[in-house]
Amino acid sequence: MALWIQISPGSKEPIYTQIYDQICQAILSHSLTAGDKLPAVRKLAGELVINPNTVARAYTQLEQQGLVTTRIGSGTFVIDPQIRTADAIQVNLLCERLDSVITQARTLGLSQQVFTDICTAHIQRFYQPQERR
Repeated sequence: MALWIQISPGSKEPIYTQIYDQICQAILSHSLTAGDKLPAVRKLAGELVINPNTVARAYTQLEQQGLVTTRIGSGTFVIDPQIRTADAIQVNLLCERLDSVITQARTLGLSQQVFTDICTAHIQRFYQPQERR
């Protein structure tokens, strides 16, 4: 990903703004789509040879604009444009809870297939079509 991000050191535009603008453009042009993971802050900073705080500032600005969401321990992801910014916070919390449940399942030694089967059974209980009367 970082290969297409170009930093212009001589630019009057701050580096974090350059990163922000280029990621925004990638989202608008559909080069980045919903669910795509952005590089880790430290990784991108290392590739661009800049301070990690600069990348973090760009990511924070993207999150404040409702373009990405950060899941603790998982990374920063592009948000589906259909999800409103207010909902992004709730989706982020939901994803953090899911991460916790998945970690617990792995700790219990459940295989991915067994865990998926358990989740599918529970999801079906909540998403059953209502019977018509």
